[in-house]
Amino acid sequence: MNQSLLKYLGHYPESIQDQAQTLISKGRLGSYLDKKYPDTHAIQSDKALYHYVTELKNTYLRKSAPLKQVRYDAKLSVLKHALGLHTYQSRVQGNKLTTHNAIIVAALFKEGPPEFLRMIVVHELAHFKEKEHNKAFYQLCCHMEPDYHQLELDLRLWLTWREQ
Repeated sequence: MNQSLLKYLGHYPESIQDQAQTLISKGRLGSYLDKKYPDTHAIQSDKALYHYVTELKNTYLRKSAPLKQVRYDAKLSVLKHALGLHTYQSRVQGNKLTTHNAIIVAALFKEGPPEFLRMIVVHELAHFKEKEHNKAFYQLCCHMEPDYHQLELDLRLWLTWREQ
């Protein structure tokens, strides 16, 4: 099995990697993904992305700090393992501590299925409450998106397919 071909699936069990390798070697990975995720989304501008993220945030994390910025970024690199970023700044204003959050999403998700965009946004929103990738973090991701783990796997398959 070519490990460089499956670099996005490295931490998955060998059985899943074998299934992915079979799809790739038979040239069926793209058709598998197209069949499973046939739709594209219309969230193409930073403004539309901001509204989309704000709606999800208000549904699941109403009491968290406000969003200051949400945008797509063409410079975010899959090679650096950054599909999205969450940044925050804490500032003292008088006797209060305020936090400003920003979410940046890799521009390649303008082209992807809506499910993958949602998975990335949910992941970054979960960092509002949980900074580390721990059990509580993934529980929050699954609360916001019940199919989170399957979408993460399929997203990794999609990234593998895009690089072929």
